Amino acid sequence: MTSPTKSAARRGGQTVQVRRGDIFLMVAVRPSDGVKNEVSFLAGYPFKKGSKVEAKVGPSKFSLFTDGENAWMPSPGDDDKVVAAFRRGSSTQLSGVSSRGTTTVDTFSLSGFTAALKSATGNCK
Repeated sequence: MTSPTKSAARRGGQTVQVRRGDIFLMVAVRPSDGVKNEVSFLAGYPFKKGSKVEAKVGPSKFSLFTDGENAWMPSPGDDDKVVAAFRRGSSTQLSGVSSRGTTTVDTFSLSGFTAALKSATGNCK
């Protein structure tokens, strides 16, 4: 789990200041539930209904579905692809649209990601 290193918000083409709750990018490992590499994003605001979150890692782009304040990859196979990109990348940007129409872009460092995932996988057997 990590918090953003940088966040920006725009509405109507203008940069705006917004209040948000907790913002986290997470990768869950729960072997007892058959879960590995489950990528999720907590935006700190409710997403616009039916909207998607775009994740960029270098030249790669991924689409997450939204529900409330959360976003997830559509399938475990997609989770594995994003995690592979996280291992190769140095940062990722997640862009979403709030229920009020504000577009946010959150940047997360991926420094230490591979070590953290190895640790979680080893500790959660």
